[in-house]
Amino acid sequence: MKISIVIPNYNGEEILKKNIPKVVTALKFFIDETKDEAEIIINDDFSKDNSMNVLHELRARLSTTKVPIYIYQNEKNYGFSTTVNRGVRKSSGDLIVLLNTDVNPQADFLFPLVARFEDLKVFGVGCMDKSIEGKQTILRGRGVGKWEKGFLRHDKGNIDDSTTLWVSGGSSMFRKSLWDKLGGLDEIYNPFYWEDIDLSYRAQKAGYTVFFERKSIVTHEHEKGAIKTKYKPTHIQKVAMRNQFIFIWKNITDLGLVISHLFWMPYLLLKAIVKGDMILLSGFVTAFLLLPEIIRLRLKETKYNKLSDRDILSTYSK
Repeated sequence: MKISIVIPNYNGEEILKKNIPKVVTALKFFIDETKDEAEIIINDDFSKDNSMNVLHELRARLSTTKVPIYIYQNEKNYGFSTTVNRGVRKSSGDLIVLLNTDVNPQADFLFPLVARFEDLKVFGVGCMDKSIEGKQTILRGRGVGKWEKGFLRHDKGNIDDSTTLWVSGGSSMFRKSLWDKLGGLDEIYNPFYWEDIDLSYRAQKAGYTVFFERKSIVTHEHEKGAIKTKYKPTHIQKVAMRNQFIFIWKNITDLGLVISHLFWMPYLLLKAIVKGDMILLSGFVTAFLLLPEIIRLRLKETKYNKLSDRDILSTYSK
């Protein structure tokens, strides 16, 4: 078996210096214990800082570990989904680990993840995130959600349960063969957000399973990541709202849920107009402009569906 750790980067020169050595240490520990093969793939999303030089310096300095590190760069800035997909395509592992540059793993984090994949129906497994948010450390990694007023409302779940609605694209492991079958992250969600929920949801509708593994622990410094440092909060909210519309229009096929969404839409849009809620209005308009592509993707992906929306959502309601 071979493990590929895929790391997308954008303007992360400082956190790369801190976290890449820790990733190498964890992977070296795993290789020494299991004698399996492994590699690290770092794909840069056309950074404007000194990331590429830092990466090459790190690779040279860490060469004594015998952990192969491959470095690539996009020809322009695309966003998270494209950068990850390109990294995965360059990889040769049976299992793919996605780690953001603002994530550093505990040395033994790979072992509980790999154990889950003894079941061939497992598509993805998410890590326990010790999420650093201001002065607090919040335990994240398990996601739950429910259908409410025509939308999928998602939230963090109790970490004592291994079921999860999605696995985070920032710290998780996937079976490469199923990733390829499902097409990886949908690049319509660029530059960020909802792409991991979308992929996990599609996998479950196709009859595969996803899990949360609390024994696989990483520390996630969100405030130092590319999204928080590159974009203003209002823009982040607008993109997230757009992508929630995209998710619903692309994935929800249950007639009752579709009717529910169409029923609530006029009310919510009218309310947004009255209150001047530009986040919802902008999200709706920018998603609507993508409707032809959303419909194309919807028709393409429904061929894999084996479970209904209600089958999935009934499992993860709060």
